[in-house]
Amino acid sequence: MFGDAARAERVALTATLVALIGAGAWVSIPFVPVPLTLQTLFVLLSGMLLRRWGFLPPLCYLVLGTLGLPVFHNGLAGVGVLLGPTGGFMVGFVAAGLVAGLAYERRERPVRMAGLVLAGLAIYAFGAAWLAVSTGMPITAAVAVGALPFLPGDALKTVVAYTLGARLEAS
Repeated sequence: MFGDAARAERVALTATLVALIGAGAWVSIPFVPVPLTLQTLFVLLSGMLLRRWGFLPPLCYLVLGTLGLPVFHNGLAGVGVLLGPTGGFMVGFVAAGLVAGLAYERRERPVRMAGLVLAGLAIYAFGAAWLAVSTGMPITAAVAVGALPFLPGDALKTVVAYTLGARLEAS
């Protein structure tokens, strides 16, 4: 990192976004079977700000939580959380950071917007699939309870992320 300002900035931004994803988990509204949190907002920002490296903050977040730091929703920690009904959604954060990041390597607005939507769909795909596996419910039921109720809130978080990203990029 000595003399490499871009790399130092990437490391600092990664650490900041890991902290924000963790803080977003603490803003948790109990909901069954998956709580409402602000994590997706910061996962999307990870991709937007770090581009192809956008998968790193969610990945580091998962590693920290798996190692026992209470960074998961409601202050939970450990591999058991990842094996529970919310685990697929959190693993989907890594894919979402990458998808959003790759979209943000392009300058075209429609590509960026599509990337954010696809990033959200990646979270739902991983989450609903694992919710079905971990609970034994059919995939249609997992989508009905693990994705559909969250669409309005995630749409709002996506708009906020897009707006924040545009403001941060302009500065």
